[in-house]
Amino acid sequence: MRLMRRRSRIRFFEFIIWPAAVAAIFLLPSKMLILTEIAILALFAVSLDLVLGFAGIVSLGHTAFFGIGAYTAGLFARHYFAEPVTGLLVAGVVSGILGFATSFLILRGSDLTRLMTTLGIALMLGEAANQMGWLTGGADGLSGFSLGPILGLFEFDLWGRNGYIYCLAVLFVTTMVARRIAFSPFGLALKAIKSNPTRAALVGVPARRRLVIAYTIAAVMAGFAGALLTQTTSFVSPDVLAFHRSADVLLILVIGGTGYLYGGIFGAIGFTLLKDWLSVVTPQYWMFWIGLLLVILVLVGRGRIARWIEYIPQRLTAAMGGKP
Repeated sequence: MRLMRRRSRIRFFEFIIWPAAVAAIFLLPSKMLILTEIAILALFAVSLDLVLGFAGIVSLGHTAFFGIGAYTAGLFARHYFAEPVTGLLVAGVVSGILGFATSFLILRGSDLTRLMTTLGIALMLGEAANQMGWLTGGADGLSGFSLGPILGLFEFDLWGRNGYIYCLAVLFVTTMVARRIAFSPFGLALKAIKSNPTRAALVGVPARRRLVIAYTIAAVMAGFAGALLTQTTSFVSPDVLAFHRSADVLLILVIGGTGYLYGGIFGAIGFTLLKDWLSVVTPQYWMFWIGLLLVILVLVGRGRIARWIEYIPQRLTAAMGGKP
């Protein structure tokens, strides 16, 4: 219990990142669109970190839940109810149902089997979205729907300010819930299963049940991220189910580190800003530089940024005369 309380304490960087995200509303009014993109990517990455960093479930098809959430939000707004928060919740539920249904297939076999199974599910859904033009709009995408005010009060504005605030609020609430889960007895059980599933089973941890629950929760969170993308752009296409989205979110976790949730947020910030800058400086070769960064980070180690974040405030405290 003492270890769990120590790990669940609010860390130094948490006092910086959330106030900074709020301050960006006023300090960077012309950057609302890219900030919204960062918030959506961060939520997507946090959802994957919950299953990869804590439960040890590797996936190349996490975009399946992102895409299902995106299409659900668009179809719900077009045919039923245009209020965004309601659509967000419905998208999360549908993605969670898909996550629960597929978890029994994915939890079978080795990591390689899981990689191929998750990738296959995402590819099948992508092809279905492309072929079912009567429902999804096919390759042209789903458009022609409008969204009402958030909670009936706040309209999506042209500059994206309210959209960013909405995405940031969803990211904050979801991250706090995920943080609570990760540092609860349930989260510690996931860590035990990841470290040694045989030993965890011997001490009475119901490994399969815990992994199914974790995978379903992560699917809900990924569905939220997809819904936010649809709601802030008023458009959804088969691209939301493309393989490159799974590759991007894995790269984000390589940049930010896994197993502490905030790696997804820091990774999303670094990845988006780097991609935006490189696409301007070297528009033809930006993917090469991203790939080179991936190789370097893999060689250096996934958790290096996390260790740097822990190390810097300790050194600052020591330099000011406090205890390191």
